[in-house]
Amino acid sequence: MMETGKRRQIAVYVKEMLSKGWERVTGRALQKEDGIDGILVTVGLCIIALLLCVVMKDSLKVFIETIVSSLTTEAQNILTGV
Repeated sequence: MMETGKRRQIAVYVKEMLSKGWERVTGRALQKEDGIDGILVTVGLCIIALLLCVVMKDSLKVFIETIVSSLTTEAQNILTGV
């Protein structure tokens, strides 16, 4: 049968080893590494924006013209005091 002091030493040793192992695991999991993920996302979003501009060219033109004409009208109303 083991002594109580020996059991306590083993328990402390195991606890320290588990703590060190956990620190290593969390350190590696939270470590920031340089990668190309951000670049790929940016390029993908740019491609999607380009495709939307090409596909919706006519409706985008009408949308912009509508906004510009309404802003022009509003600006003229403000300047004339109407």
